[in-house]
Amino acid sequence: MRLLTRFGRRYAAAVRVATLVPLCVIALTRAAPENLTATGYVVAATAAWTCGYAWWLRSGRGNLPVVLDTVVLLVLFTSVFWTGAVEDRNTGWLRLLVTFAVVTCQWHTAPVLGGVAGLAAGGGAVGILVAAGALDVDASLATATVWTIPAAAMSRAGWVLLKRAAERADHMATEVVRARGESMVAAAARAEERELANALHDTAATTLLMVGVGQARSDAEWLAPQARRDLDLLRSDAGRQAPPYADLVDLLRADLDATQLTLRFDAPERLRLPFDVARAAADAARETLTNVRRHAGTTHASVRLSGSESEGTLRLDIADRGRGFSPADVPATRRGLRESVRGRMSRVGGTATITSAEGRGTLVRLEWRAGHE
Repeated sequence: MRLLTRFGRRYAAAVRVATLVPLCVIALTRAAPENLTATGYVVAATAAWTCGYAWWLRSGRGNLPVVLDTVVLLVLFTSVFWTGAVEDRNTGWLRLLVTFAVVTCQWHTAPVLGGVAGLAAGGGAVGILVAAGALDVDASLATATVWTIPAAAMSRAGWVLLKRAAERADHMATEVVRARGESMVAAAARAEERELANALHDTAATTLLMVGVGQARSDAEWLAPQARRDLDLLRSDAGRQAPPYADLVDLLRADLDATQLTLRFDAPERLRLPFDVARAAADAARETLTNVRRHAGTTHASVRLSGSESEGTLRLDIADRGRGFSPADVPATRRGLRESVRGRMSRVGGTATITSAEGRGTLVRLEWRAGHE
């Protein structure tokens, strides 16, 4: 609404100044030779006042200049008494001057002030013409000026409609911003819940499930250290400010030591990547190796990492020669591949490709390239 009010003032100033030149030309060209000098003085005063008032419209505040504008317009209109404008039928430019003034006045004033200004200027102009004998010379000089008042009323009606449309637009924009904010908060909450669910699934839940279904003995030597690592991982994800970058090789080595598998690890000395990308790839790799231990029927796997820090790329292959499976037959309710592997890589702009067949082992390929988010 503030922008609309500013627009109304500036547009009113522009209209007043833009119409000034043709009005002045009309006044001078229609004046009789003996009245040209007097008309010229009135035109000069009109130009000076209009320019000054337009400057105030663009930069000033308050209502007093609006009242003063109405008074000055009526004073200028009284020039019909000593410029011969009625006899020369040269009142049209004054009528248009008042019309443009009262019409544009409705764009930057309160309804009461704009209405009073329109009635005073229009009604006063008609009264001055009647007093100057316009009805005796040409009644249309006065009756045409009466339309100044309806013109002001229609201008006010149009401005009210425009203002209400702007208010509705502001309300809609506010609602959009509010809805967007609520959506972002809800999305952030869902993302946090999803990451917590993934972390629980990949750590403590998996360890407890292996014990519960008999895949691991409750007195296994590795169980207690694994449980401590699970708890440490869950604690580390809570309330800690993430660094901008992380070394994926270090993250992988920390997870590989706890897989309880015989691994062949082929990787460069270091591969620094954005932290969220490195963390997602490392977590997806850890879940993949957990699946190898639980489902592949083998204790051997290979992990091969390649990529470029300067180009922002990574490719991580995790392969085993276990029993394999059919990816198409994995139920949609199983979140290991869907969320912990594919979902994690997808959320950072990467991909996870799973190639497997029964009796032929499994290859999980994680890929990411900067700029492909």
